Amino acid sequence: QVQLVESGGGLVQAGGSLRLSCAASGSIAGINTMSWYRQVPGKQRDLVALITTFGTTNYADSVKGRFTISRDNAKKSIALQMNSLKPEDTAVYYCRIEWKNMGYWGQGTQVTVSS
Repeated sequence: QVQLVESGGGLVQAGGSLRLSCAASGSIAGINTMSWYRQVPGKQRDLVALITTFGTTNYADSVKGRFTISRDNAKKSIALQMNSLKPEDTAVYYCRIEWKNMGYWGQGTQVTVSS
């Protein structure tokens, strides 16, 4: 059984930083793409950043230059370093992994940026 556990959310002032982490547990190896999404109430869940097995990254235009995604394959984990946070970054952030043609989601962690 695959489980994703996220941590690192919280309340921060505009211009501040937060680091989100997500670790996968279970008998899994060879995780493919790992990614972060975010969702605000009443809206769809949007991709924030992804990183492939080979380390290729892709970011939403709204976070380019401010957020950095990284992964540790040995620890089956990913992180999202978020700098220069803006109130519009407020959302629930979810990690996601793709493994054996299946997608798995974390439980979500709230990030709130005050103005």
